[in-house]
Amino acid sequence: MNFYLLRTVIRRLPGKVIGWVPLPEPQLTEGFGSRCEAGRICAEHEVGQVLVVTDKTLFSLGYHEPVVQSLAANGVGCSVFSEISSEPTARIVEEGRRAAMACGAQCIVALGGGSVMDACKMIAAGCRLKNRKTDSLLRKFLIVRDGTLPLITIPSTAGTGAETTVGAVIMNRRGTKNSTVIVGLRVVQIILDSELTMRAPQSVTAACGIDALSHGLEGCMADVKVSTADQQKSRECVRLVLENLPKVLENPDDEKARLLMCRAACFGGNAINRQLAGYVHAFAHSIGAEYHLAHGRAIALSLMPLMRYQKDVCAGQMAQLAVYCGLASSTDTSSQAADKLIEAVGKLINKCNFVPCGQLIKETDVKALCRMIAKDSINYSAPVTLKTREIKRLLNEINSDDRDRD
Repeated sequence: MNFYLLRTVIRRLPGKVIGWVPLPEPQLTEGFGSRCEAGRICAEHEVGQVLVVTDKTLFSLGYHEPVVQSLAANGVGCSVFSEISSEPTARIVEEGRRAAMACGAQCIVALGGGSVMDACKMIAAGCRLKNRKTDSLLRKFLIVRDGTLPLITIPSTAGTGAETTVGAVIMNRRGTKNSTVIVGLRVVQIILDSELTMRAPQSVTAACGIDALSHGLEGCMADVKVSTADQQKSRECVRLVLENLPKVLENPDDEKARLLMCRAACFGGNAINRQLAGYVHAFAHSIGAEYHLAHGRAIALSLMPLMRYQKDVCAGQMAQLAVYCGLASSTDTSSQAADKLIEAVGKLINKCNFVPCGQLIKETDVKALCRMIAKDSINYSAPVTLKTREIKRLLNEINSDDRDRD
């Protein structure tokens, strides 16, 4: 059996597998400055000692201080670990695990972006698997039978949705990134504090927003059966980004729009957990790795060509989403409504003003990229399986779209 046929046969398997993984069902607290609620939440959970984990930048800005102060005010002891970098490694995870065990942490408070969240998930798992070396934890599925240490997640960006997802990406000691699904992850509370996103550069806000949008879109189009509530969250993710990302790009101080973008990102994380991603992410992961391109930028490059290509297969889902978002009416045909959704996404990407990369994808790299994309696609339940010639055509369209914006 060739690789294409294999991918066709197992296309729905990832969606079935994720359905067997117990997923976190955290409580949600949101609002400007709401990280000050961390102490109260810990006290209500009868937690006496926590490890607050953040990155060097947020620590230097003092963003962790309201968390520490709220913990002290509620009689909760804490230590702070602030060594997380943009590419969390097995070594950093091991240092975090030692810090958690040294202070007797009963809970991890994760304050930061996706890297902090991923590192904290592995730290929380490693504290329960004390006799395991960190590298041995970096496997496709890590089962923690009695559950990880409880996690309270406070995202500082509105994009990845990592505050709720069961996956973590960590670099092993050989310098290779490992993606791990943690079975038994215990995220007990998510705090969406829009204050943390207020000072983000416009480029970061845009990239994170498009990443969140892609999670919602791919969730709506995935070939996975989910509950009505989960489908609603994916649609709401898309609607919130389309309506609020332009607002925060025009007025970075719009607190309400910032908070709604945080909510959208969280709903996007739910889409990853329940519906996985799709070819947009397979392309973005591969292009980003090959050309050292930021994830949000790679998503923005890949999104439009993939949406246009998948329109025939997903016209019904796109049409429903367009009506839900107020972009089309029930009198439009499926094709007309789908086109209106695609047009709205394109306008938003253009509004983000991403700097064109020019002739990014080299002809000499196409063969390797096709293999990478096909291999990565096995992790998802995309609505269609692409042949190599189709992947090549889409890579060419990605190049063409980017040149047109130059």
